[in-house]
Amino acid sequence: MEQNDRIQLNVRISKDTAAKLDEIVEYYQQGLKLGRIYKGDVLTDIIEKSYEVMNKQKKMQKRF
Repeated sequence: MEQNDRIQLNVRISKDTAAKLDEIVEYYQQGLKLGRIYKGDVLTDIIEKSYEVMNKQKKMQKRF
């Protein structure tokens, strides 16, 4: 993704949620071994995967 294709989101989250995100980032870091993993990359991955699941669920609901 090119730098021009990105936007900055400023959000407020609880300390507990931030701690969970830090733990998830650390988990990604350990699993990928590709160098530095950034919170934005982890959030992007989580959102993309959630979006795929949502679309699959929508398709399943349309069948019924």
